[in-house]
Amino acid sequence: MNEPAPAGTALVDVEYHLFQITDPQGPVADDLDASRTGLVSAEGGAIEVTTGIHTGEVRVRVEPHSQRPDPDSGWEEIAEISCKSPSGELLVTSFMDDPADLPSLASQGPGTYRLRVHARGRDRAVDHTTVDEVVESYLIQCWPAPHQDALLVKATDAYGSQVRAQQADDTIVIDHEDSLETQTGVERGILRRAERGDYS
Repeated sequence: MNEPAPAGTALVDVEYHLFQITDPQGPVADDLDASRTGLVSAEGGAIEVTTGIHTGEVRVRVEPHSQRPDPDSGWEEIAEISCKSPSGELLVTSFMDDPADLPSLASQGPGTYRLRVHARGRDRAVDHTTVDEVVESYLIQCWPAPHQDALLVKATDAYGSQVRAQQADDTIVIDHEDSLETQTGVERGILRRAERGDYS
């Protein structure tokens, strides 16, 4: 059995209200709408962590564990999601960039894991694209576990409440004049279509 990877902390670039958790060899999770927990979702095989700021940096700490830890205290939002790691490299990345300088979350190599994401500070600079200081922090705990449904463990910030109140798929661009599109949803829809080679 592999020894758990060390914990680590780094600043991670945020774009379009998110950073991601991915595996270089394939999808880590089935699609899950952001309205389910208001904090973690999955799109296109990647897990997405929803941030209050639109663009900037957030502080992220990763803690790989060999077994389920207790949730950490002092956080405003906590949610869990299951995932798989085909390669044994479960990495924090920005939406359009290389992995952050953080250890892999997959403590036991390839397999199925449970992620617990903690968030603090998402209400401090909602939608800001220029933030002079780091105002949001995240803790991601990960341990080997069978697949379970996504779970909202703690919900106290206003931004999470706003995301959970959205109808599922509101952030996907729909070609109807009366659709409830947000600027962020439009931008992310364009980027996702471009990733699939659809430039219409």
